Amino acid sequence: MTETITWAPAEITPADGPLPGLLAGRLDELLPSAGAVVFRGFGITPSALDGVLDRVLRDRLAYVHGNSPRSHVGDRVYTSTEYPAEHTISMHNELSYSARWPARLAFYCETAPGSGGATPVVSGAAWLAALPPGLRAAFAGGVRYTQNLHDGHGFGKSWQETFEAADRAEVERYLAGMPGTAWEWKRDGGLRITQVRPATVTHPVTGTEVWFNQADQWHHAALGDETAAALARIMPEEDLPQHVTFADGSPIDPAYVLEIRDRGLAAAVDVDWRVGDLLVVDNVLVAHGRRPYTGPRRVLVAMSG
Repeated sequence: MTETITWAPAEITPADGPLPGLLAGRLDELLPSAGAVVFRGFGITPSALDGVLDRVLRDRLAYVHGNSPRSHVGDRVYTSTEYPAEHTISMHNELSYSARWPARLAFYCETAPGSGGATPVVSGAAWLAALPPGLRAAFAGGVRYTQNLHDGHGFGKSWQETFEAADRAEVERYLAGMPGTAWEWKRDGGLRITQVRPATVTHPVTGTEVWFNQADQWHHAALGDETAAALARIMPEEDLPQHVTFADGSPIDPAYVLEIRDRGLAAAVDVDWRVGDLLVVDNVLVAHGRRPYTGPRRVLVAMSG
């Protein structure tokens, strides 16, 4: 039997007070309990964004080891995942496949979509509670992620783009600091990274256990039958840009993958964008995604440790 946890992000408006004070004190007070906070109605402009981000993200991070396509648009500010507008991006915590992940994310709406395009957010505790006990038990031993990064020409992302580096030694130093991680340079100049990670983690402040992995996004079943079949004709699963198994190397049932994806999306609450909105998320407590949209949507994201 699964459990239902009711949850929604907190919302702050000008009625709560002036923005500068709210960005620090009120946010720090709310975020550990709410997990996500929306600042709405303040009319934050692109020119003011850097100053706002400096207040909510104390040590802005580069998107190192990120696997989703983004464009760098400012000082450690990026576009949100660049993925065809007609598709849904399923729920995930940023870099949950890595031993290093950002603690906090900030999303800013520069251009609202014509329709759709909400950022769904879901409590990791609610997502975990929504999963059947048998599925949770199957993932108790954790998962193994395999990432194949080419050397500038190939399918998926290059290792240079992924690590924002051109020096192999710099990449190796980064990987050496990540527990449970192994890597090898391939003969074609590419890089294969293998990481064993838990399926759930406990928040360091609240003690809350949350679903915290990207098994559903890394599994070939999430690509759809036609795409998965086409890729299988080109290369074995272990050579795909990203691949996932259970920690012991045994395959994950595609039915598990689809159930994880669908239950996360079903439990999510949509944040519908208006120009100037800011959404701040505790990246452990809350996962996020994207609904399909029409029109010229532009949402920017920055991260902190």
